[in-house]
Order: sequence, then structure tokens, then C-alpha cells
Amino acid sequence: MDLKQFTLGTLVETKKPHPCGGNKWEIVRTGADFKIRCLTCGRIVMLTPDELKKRVRRIAEAKP
Repeated sequence: MDLKQFTLGTLVETKKPHPCGGNKWEIVRTGADFKIRCLTCGRIVMLTPDELKKRVRRIAEAKP
């Protein structure tokens, strides 16, 4: 996956579920690091670009 696909507001699905049971996340910050927010519980996690590419299974919904 290309990092240009990960823009603000994009919804992504991770390979492993979060401890709350959700696996859908929204990208809330981009740049040197990425912040993603769990859509089930609201937890925010910061990831490096390499970690994000490794954890994402697919892009659930792309925002323009």
C-alpha cells in the first residue's frame, strides 16, 4: 500500500482487532507519524508509517 492513500478521514480496517473488539479506524493525523482513532471505543494510537502499512488489511472507505 502506498502512504498517499492514507489521508485525513480515511477509514481503514486492521488485521488484528483492538482489545475492545473493533477493527475499523479513522485516520486523524498524517505526517511523520500517523494517528488513528478506533471507531468502537475512541482510543487514539500513534503509529509510524511502516507500522501503519503493516497493520492495515484494507481501506474501508476513502475520503476525498
